[in-house]
Amino acid sequence: MDLAYLWFFIVGVLFVGYFVLDGFDFGVGMSLPFLGKDDVGRRQIINTIGPVWDLNETWVIVAGACLFAAFPEWYATLFSGFYLALLLILLALIARGVSFEYRHQRDGLRWKKGFDTMIVIGSALPAFLWGVAVANIVQGVPLDADHEFTGSLLTLLNPYGLLGGLTTLLLFFTHGVYFVALKTDGQVRRDARRLAIRSGLITVVVAATFLIWTVVNAGAAGAPALVLVIVCAALAAVLLIASVVTNATDREGWAFGFGAATVAFAVLTLWLALFPNVMPSTTDPAGTLTIENASSTDYTLTIMTWAAVIFLPLVLLYQGWTYWIFRKRVTRSRIERAAASAH
Repeated sequence: MDLAYLWFFIVGVLFVGYFVLDGFDFGVGMSLPFLGKDDVGRRQIINTIGPVWDLNETWVIVAGACLFAAFPEWYATLFSGFYLALLLILLALIARGVSFEYRHQRDGLRWKKGFDTMIVIGSALPAFLWGVAVANIVQGVPLDADHEFTGSLLTLLNPYGLLGGLTTLLLFFTHGVYFVALKTDGQVRRDARRLAIRSGLITVVVAATFLIWTVVNAGAAGAPALVLVIVCAALAAVLLIASVVTNATDREGWAFGFGAATVAFAVLTLWLALFPNVMPSTTDPAGTLTIENASSTDYTLTIMTWAAVIFLPLVLLYQGWTYWIFRKRVTRSRIERAAASAH
């Protein structure tokens, strides 16, 4: 296989990892107003991702770096054309990270409430905007013959893009609530199960609509991997329904696993619908970026491939070890004891 095509799928796998891992992070953050009845409950929720949220975010850094190195034309067009949307995502992630670190520095109610609000906004905004961005990449945007984006932020806020944003928002929210149910006990755990049933049913309807629209668009565009697009979309739908059913029967681990697989196959659906383009032009066909005209030289891709073979397994082992170490539930009694000892 040509290395450019190989790296198209490697970058896709990196974004799958990011959306699966940081996706439930976003969902946990968005669940605070619905599940955190008191400060102990909110600390339970936040502590479920306390040891891993920053590790999960490194996936987008690696994905962006690989995109820059493997497909510099794609990177340049994407980051210049989607500059404002990506800047909003960056600012939201900064606000969210700062809130995790500073929330516990003072005991004042207003202090904690302010940072809790920043966590919610800093989780919801990226969850929505990532969906808008990826949906527009797949659908195509106005590019001229020099591969320069000729639209604006409002260009991205089209019906398909907005539905993509709503889909990722709901998918991540439900995925995160599954994680809260898996990692907590007591009232927070019971509330999370009930909330996941309601949000899961809404997500099924919205995600199914988006996936059907994606398949129809791929068919109209003559996507060469249309059969795989259909298969991945169908698997994503079945897995999402399975996650809702297993959550309703109190099998939290299965629900979270099915939720993670749902996000993975949804992203793969979009990636395969995009193939062999990396950014289609809706105005000038000469402006369309493909895997071949957007990639780096074979020499660069060869070096990157060897680096990936050596370092990617180490990264996966380290992240797996981290999750194993922090696998236990965050119990309410532990939070209460820590608060009592602090005073």
